[in-house]
Amino acid sequence: MKIEDIKVAILRMEGTNCEDESYLAFKRLGAKPEMVHIKQMLGLVEGEERSPFDYQILMFPGGFSAGDYIRAGAIFAAIMKSKLMDELKEYVANGYPILGVCNGFQVLVELGILPGMGGISSSPQAALTTNDSNRFECRNIYIRNETSTAFTSAYGKGDMLLMPVAHAEGKFTLNSHKKRDILKKLNGNGQIAFRYVDPENPDSDEVPYPWNPNGSVENIAGITNPEGNVLGMMPHPERAFYNYMVGLEKPEDFGPGAGIFRSMLDYVAKRF
Repeated sequence: MKIEDIKVAILRMEGTNCEDESYLAFKRLGAKPEMVHIKQMLGLVEGEERSPFDYQILMFPGGFSAGDYIRAGAIFAAIMKSKLMDELKEYVANGYPILGVCNGFQVLVELGILPGMGGISSSPQAALTTNDSNRFECRNIYIRNETSTAFTSAYGKGDMLLMPVAHAEGKFTLNSHKKRDILKKLNGNGQIAFRYVDPENPDSDEVPYPWNPNGSVENIAGITNPEGNVLGMMPHPERAFYNYMVGLEKPEDFGPGAGIFRSMLDYVAKRF
């Protein structure tokens, strides 16, 4: 499949943000992105009905969908579950990639698509909770690529990437009774895609605040499903698409976040 033929749905509803940056990231690489409101996926906009299978990539962008009432991402996920869960399960099973960034990560966890061990679960297996600082954290941080998936083929294992975070509920947590078992499986399956790192001590497992901006267990910044075609991450790669966006040299060059989008498009082009 040619990259110029790849269709991407940027899913949105009231309260989402960074749709434009996400749209432009795919467009600048030659794909065909489209802003798709959740009401279109539910068939509620006459003449503008959409299906996940109209697209080769789905992306849940950041923001505060539905005001983050109840829990971050919970309402967006509940709306998706109401009519689209069977299609989403088939979509994932067929190997199509889904990316969730920040609020999108929260949505994918609420949907039970991530971590996805033992298949898509009917209830969340993890949570993204209030930052340890108990405040909104917005700054550039460093993450380390931990694996090779549909989202990270443009990077080498161990590459450090400068990306911005902007969230109040980004602490990746697990049920205390199942924490050890789930972490063992996440590590064993190679599902931990990114970890926060301290640039002054990049090999240390101890990553202090503010480099771990939320207190996530094992410094987890992003995970995939076991098959590697669904990624949720708290940092915003679309806000690091060019170097100038994160203050790096050679401002006109592609930035550290561009590799996420390039990897997805290369994966789809080769597989479908």
